[in-house]
This record gives sequence, C-alpha cells and structure tokens, in this order.
Amino acid sequence: MKILFIGDIVGKPGRRAIRELLPGIVEDHRIDLVIANCENAAAGFGVTGEIVEELYGRQIDVLTSGNHIWDKKEILECVDDDRTLLRPANYPQGVPGNGSVVVSTRGGVQVGVLNLAGRVFMNPLDCPFLTADREIEQLKKRARVIIVDMHAEATSEKIALGWYLDGRVTAVLGTHTHVQTADERVLPGGTACITDVGMTGPFDSVIGIKKDSIMQRFLLQMPNKFEIAKGDVRLQGVIVECDPASGRAMAIERLNLPLGGEDGD
Repeated sequence: MKILFIGDIVGKPGRRAIRELLPGIVEDHRIDLVIANCENAAAGFGVTGEIVEELYGRQIDVLTSGNHIWDKKEILECVDDDRTLLRPANYPQGVPGNGSVVVSTRGGVQVGVLNLAGRVFMNPLDCPFLTADREIEQLKKRARVIIVDMHAEATSEKIALGWYLDGRVTAVLGTHTHVQTADERVLPGGTACITDVGMTGPFDSVIGIKKDSIMQRFLLQMPNKFEIAKGDVRLQGVIVECDPASGRAMAIERLNLPLGGEDGD
C-alpha cells in the first residue's frame, strides 16, 4: 500500500501544483491515500472552508495543519464539523477541531492520521510525545497503519519523536520549515521518518514568500507585508510504502516535481 504525503501547500501557486500534478502522481505511483498539510494554502497564511473543499476535490483525503491553522478566522466555521481537516492534537482541551482521524483507503484499509505540533521555538502547547501516546492508543483500536504529521521547527524534536514512536506508527513526517530534507529512512522498528517533507509552492522565494520583503525584514527588523512569490513552482512530498497487515513501513521516497510552463497563479 502506498500513501502520499504532500508538503505545506503555499497559496495559489501551491494549489495550482496540486491541481496539475497530483492526478498524474496518484495514477503513476498507484497511490492509495493522499494526505497534505494545508495551513498555508490561503495566500500563505491559514486556510478557508472554500479552499478546504477545493483541495478535497483534487483527490486529497486528509488535510493536516499547524500553528497557522487559525490565521483565517472563517476556518472556525467548519473546523469542528470537518473530521478530515486536522489541527494539532496537543492544543489544550476546549480548542475547536480534531487532532486525529481514521479514514478508509480506496481499497478499504483503515488508516489513522495524527497531527502534532512541536514546542521548541514555537507556541507552548501540551507535550507532543505524551499526546502521541494517548492518541495512538485510541487509533490502534481501529487502524494498524498510522501516519503522524509532526509540525515543528526543531529538527531534533522531529527526529526524537520518530525514535520515540518507532515500531508504534507507520511514519513520522515533519512539516513547517518548508525546506525538504534528505534524511528519509525507515527506522529499525518499521517507522518511516523524514525531518521535513518540504513545500508545495514557489521556490523562487524565501520559503514561499517574495524574496525582497523577507530580506527587508532581516535587514531592518521592521514589520512589512508578506506576499506569495510565483516562480519555480514545485510539488514536494514523500511516498510511504507500507504493509497494511502489520502497519510497518517498507520504504519512503521523496518527491520534488516542477510544475513547468508559466509560473504564477
């Protein structure tokens, strides 16, 4: 069984890459389930209900997120009701939305998806490690294949979670930094991991934003408007191949596919 996890979708360019590249990937690689991080899909910051529905219409089965999930206030109107739109499970009790879900693949295999957020250089949420223990115990009652999106800044925190969950989940996949890493591997217990799956969006940029505005922020240390870049649009992610009977990962492969043609919206 093959699961595709797509790195942080950034703005209209990222959504265009999904629209034009995803159908071919699903067909060529015989993908059984598609998961994508959507927290930057609305102009680079947050996501809306309309965009969520757009992405579902592009063959994406589960949407994960992170600290930017709340950037567009209208998401509060749908996040409670949409079981497959996830926010990190380690937000405090009382926060709207869901941190995990079990879905069925096209072949009828049950797959658990868990969304977590790191705490190093990020908001002081509940412990992602202890939250993972609780969530995985519940997910395992319904699914043997479990995919974890660890949305975190620090590479050490992501790698540590991979080792902590080795043998208990199918994959621990890092998001948030928008920079794809080359450390993909399957750990001894059968858990695939990578520090960051990358970004789906414009690479003629600084992690998706126009270069000049980012450079001015660093030079002057003053706030300015961030705008989504347009050039060199790519789709990045990973394909995890696993055994549905045991939940063990057998392989993990990075994807870094250029959109081609004209850049922009």
